[in-house]
Amino acid sequence: MRRKDKEIKEKAEIEEILRQTDVCRIALCEGNQPYIVPMNFGYKDGVVYLHSAKEGKKIDIIRENGNVCFEVEAGAELVTNDKPCSWTYRYRSVIGFGKARVLEGYEEKVNGLNIIMNHYTGKSDFEFGQEAVNAIVIIRIDIEEITGKKSGY
Repeated sequence: MRRKDKEIKEKAEIEEILRQTDVCRIALCEGNQPYIVPMNFGYKDGVVYLHSAKEGKKIDIIRENGNVCFEVEAGAELVTNDKPCSWTYRYRSVIGFGKARVLEGYEEKVNGLNIIMNHYTGKSDFEFGQEAVNAIVIIRIDIEEITGKKSGY
């Protein structure tokens, strides 16, 4: 990281940012073509879980190349000034790299769904119908590297 003064080194603060945000952007690569998509997510114990339809471009790419990058930010806001060149942005962000895979097993998918639901509701013991679970996929990203950055905090 170029600006070491903005680096977040504490794992607890990085995890707090992950808990405070509602959208996770995942970046994929199909050959030489980058592809990024915003998604709902859940995080637990070094793993990001994402909910998806069974078919689509991101699923095709992940099945071919599981290398992903993801990004989240929290508390982002524009900070203005009388001088336009002195404007800045206040934020806390997290960028991570990892390996994504599509979960196939029913229990794995239910576990991932509960982690995602917990992220948005604070609850984690939901009942899901088997038909509904079978109609979707859960993407699991095992985080290999993660960094945080903040400005204005």
